[in-house]
Amino acid sequence: MLEAGTPAPDFTLPDKDANPVRLSDFRGRKVVVYFYPKDNTSGCTRQACAFAASYDRFVDKNVVVIGISRDSAASHLKFAEKYSLPFILLSDPERTAIEAYGAWQEKKNYGKVSMGVVRTTYLIDEQGVIEKVMPKVKPDTNAEEILAYLG
Repeated sequence: MLEAGTPAPDFTLPDKDANPVRLSDFRGRKVVVYFYPKDNTSGCTRQACAFAASYDRFVDKNVVVIGISRDSAASHLKFAEKYSLPFILLSDPERTAIEAYGAWQEKKNYGKVSMGVVRTTYLIDEQGVIEKVMPKVKPDTNAEEILAYLG
């Protein structure tokens, strides 16, 4: 897990339309990067819909919202269309950003241990430095917690 005050690792990943998106393209703006396990699962859908419901407030604060999972660009496109998600969804099947940000971890589910994406959110400042780390966030309150922090 990365810590506040460290440079955010840059990445280039395809969005839902298969267009490459670079984190460094957003220098000069705050960026919320949230890692989530899978499109169209209950927790991930609630988290995405909470970000969508608050999206105008992020725009008003000039904050970019990016969701990243291992799902394909095609999966992201269907997910975004189904739930009218207005923010950026990036596909990371190779786990490049997921691992760089420490979101690929051991998980325990019903006594079974496996590796997977742990729901983690980072707030990156205008200079590309991690401002806030939110490990193991709750899907329903993640967006509001960030907005409360931003003031």
